Amino acid sequence: MRAMAEVVLRVRLVSGDQLDVTFEDDGDEAEVLERVVGTLAAPSGVLRTNHGERLLVLFARGVAAVEVAPRGAVL
Repeated sequence: MRAMAEVVLRVRLVSGDQLDVTFEDDGDEAEVLERVVGTLAAPSGVLRTNHGERLLVLFARGVAAVEVAPRGAVL
């Protein structure tokens, strides 16, 4: 059984707003980050994330930049 990795991403939207979201998937942190970048690099990319306890769906066309937040970021 593979471990689940959770990463915290700081997302800057094309509007200039920013928010912190979490994304969890199978694999280690590096694999999960590659999956995030690959998904958002696709023109029709859609990424299901969480903002606190809410489901948040990011559409690639609305994302300007993504940073990996330091551990312990407050959502």
